[in-house]
Amino acid sequence: MIKVKVSLRPIVSKINLPTVLKTAILPGDSIERLFIATQVGEIFYIGNGVIRTFLDIRPRIIKLGDSELGVSRGGYDERGLLGLAFHPEFYYNGLFYLHYSVAGTQGPGALSEPFRPNPCDPRTLNLRWINRENQYDHIDTVEEWILQSNGQPQKRRTLLNLRRPFFNHNGVNSLNFSPETGNLVLTTGDGGSGYDPFNLSQDDMEIAGKIIEIDVDKNTFIYNPPVITRFNELPAPIQETLTVIAKGVRNIPGISFQKFYNQYIKYVGNVGQDLVESIFSFVHYKPIPVTQLIQASLMKSKPGLEGFINFGWRGWEGAFPTSFIRGCSANPTLDEKTIAYYNEAINSSVKRIQPITSYFHKDPRPDKFGGTALTGVQPYMGNGIPNLTGSVVFTDLAKDKESQPPVRGGLAYTTVSTDCKLNDFSVIETDYNFGSQSAYYVNLGTNLDQTRLYLGVYGSMKVTDFNQGTVFEIVP
Repeated sequence: MIKVKVSLRPIVSKINLPTVLKTAILPGDSIERLFIATQVGEIFYIGNGVIRTFLDIRPRIIKLGDSELGVSRGGYDERGLLGLAFHPEFYYNGLFYLHYSVAGTQGPGALSEPFRPNPCDPRTLNLRWINRENQYDHIDTVEEWILQSNGQPQKRRTLLNLRRPFFNHNGVNSLNFSPETGNLVLTTGDGGSGYDPFNLSQDDMEIAGKIIEIDVDKNTFIYNPPVITRFNELPAPIQETLTVIAKGVRNIPGISFQKFYNQYIKYVGNVGQDLVESIFSFVHYKPIPVTQLIQASLMKSKPGLEGFINFGWRGWEGAFPTSFIRGCSANPTLDEKTIAYYNEAINSSVKRIQPITSYFHKDPRPDKFGGTALTGVQPYMGNGIPNLTGSVVFTDLAKDKESQPPVRGGLAYTTVSTDCKLNDFSVIETDYNFGSQSAYYVNLGTNLDQTRLYLGVYGSMKVTDFNQGTVFEIVP
């Protein structure tokens, strides 16, 4: 693959951690503007080089960086404002959608101690999330808002209220509209901790670990739905607005769509556990109505799942059976890798789809990098960087995390091979000098026709370290 070099052009700096970067045309406006959502709850847009506030919901956001079970997370958090999407008719109807973790909903968490699967202890392989009304970490909400004619945004209704077991794996850039169906797509992580303790991602009734389409044009006349975790707990009018595209998701930095003749290629990145980060693509799929899933569950039958996408987690981490890694006592320079869930790896081996590319947390090859966590996947359809045209660009939070500070994020690309075989990736080199400051690559965004790429960078892993963010455009 061709070595690609790019420049980073700063657009705005000294902002909080950016979780969403996308463009939209405001009602009555004539140009596409870049919108930036931050984890703490601000939404800005750039107009004529000036940054303006579109909406500030900081009081609605859960207190970030707090401790859980008396254990401090040191300012690291995966909750907050995680999703922003504009209705395809936003220019005419002013509708947009938010996904965030709600203030005042902090709970004790679903487990009293850190989870680790042990193949020798069946109890760790068959845990159940019980007492959900009390044993949860927080509540996430998905809301519909409208930009009123006076220019002030106002909340219209709540689409979903989701109880989450742990603080992490809530997804990020989690709301996007499908150009195929016109529906809102919600990408949810597996609920968190590590290794998906309750196997929520494979359970057809669990909302966690899925890609879900919401028909927002159907009015349910339910403006504040109950707080739930499973599809069958939803009121019937809401069930009827939902279809499920995929399961087996661990954690996910959104879904993106690339137009290819008269159809769309969908790209989804699945964040790995300890071994590998993976990017999947699919064209054809058969979304399953939630009402059908519930019916099958009641009848204890399997719904017709042909065409239902399964990424394989928790049995599989990308193309590998999920492993946990521990040091070899006889040789400290080596690691022992043990299959965590042997039976589940077998059960889901045929049903899952294969990634189009993977990259590893440790990679001995000189022209690659070791990754930490996938943070963005976007197709690039522009001509400005010819060597990237038609390819899929992705970002990693921090490459070679065992190396010396300051930290640098990873930028790379891959192409989809027509035979659908696993493809390699190539590093994209940048010429920007971050100096002694760390630069975590936290987000990748694009404009409406995917001819421009935007990179969100943060100077710290802690959401409680404020104003350390810069948004760049990736340019030739």
